[in-house]
Amino acid sequence: MRRVIADVVRAEGAPGPTLVLDRDRLPPGMLASRSDLAAVRAWLERSGRGHIRKLGLYGTSADPAYDLDYRFVQCLPGGFDFRTGCGHSLLACVAARGLTGPVRVRAVTTGDTVVCEPEPGGTYTVRLERPGPLAALLPTGRPLDLLCGLRVTLVRFGNPYVLVNAADLGLRSGRELFTADDAVLARLREVRAAAAAALGHRPDGAVPKVAALAVDRAGALAVRAVTVPAWHPSLALTGALCVTAAAAVPGTLPELLTRAGGGAPGASGRRPMRLLTPGGAVATSAATAGSWLRDVSVHGKRARVVERGVPLPWRIHVTA
Repeated sequence: MRRVIADVVRAEGAPGPTLVLDRDRLPPGMLASRSDLAAVRAWLERSGRGHIRKLGLYGTSADPAYDLDYRFVQCLPGGFDFRTGCGHSLLACVAARGLTGPVRVRAVTTGDTVVCEPEPGGTYTVRLERPGPLAALLPTGRPLDLLCGLRVTLVRFGNPYVLVNAADLGLRSGRELFTADDAVLARLREVRAAAAAALGHRPDGAVPKVAALAVDRAGALAVRAVTVPAWHPSLALTGALCVTAAAAVPGTLPELLTRAGGGAPGASGRRPMRLLTPGGAVATSAATAGSWLRDVSVHGKRARVVERGVPLPWRIHVTA
């Protein structure tokens, strides 16, 4: 008999750590059922780890074009969401595996290709590769939509997001956005629920995500997002990807606000951006060619193993 073990890994900027499990060390089909996941959730609560709300399952990919396959499960108050993605948890899996050199990951949950490339100093560039026309990023086909009386941009790149102009909420700067009260949070949740209905998602699910944007210093956008169930302490990696991708599309809120702040949206080539969040600045870039998007990257990301080899409440048979 052998203990089932997991690692607890925290990616910098995430609201909490991820419980990371190596599929190659598990029996086939383990953790594929809600009952298995509920047992893990109960064990997390019993063991003082109830703050862990993200589960990452990774293993060697059957496709030789990839190094790893990755699945993500978001724990919700009433169950689990299997349709969302999490870039921070994907990076946590890469850090747990300890591979050197660029790691090419197939995100099975969302169908995305993500490359985690080590940088000097122990950080990573996380690049989402989804070549296609910029117009395909807009699920309604429009750069601006009206929800709850507000102009918003609906964008899908990794996860779907609904982006709101903070000025329409009465917030005129990044400082005002970052100190906004619960009334603003409730308003954003209302917008998120309306976006979920418009995009065909469950109103109590984890997607679409919602974030408010404000013009800050020249060339930078202030971004504050909502996670499950409160303000995000920084910005989801998928949120940084979505805002950066949307800023390359003419007429979207990120593009309009970036232009108003003195940035240079819409140029072909590798276009850098700087996003200001409550947890610090995030460096991103998008590679475009005319009306075509090649990829979007988030730079300078870190992840560290908090606990290694944590035994879960199962044992499995080992055969020679």
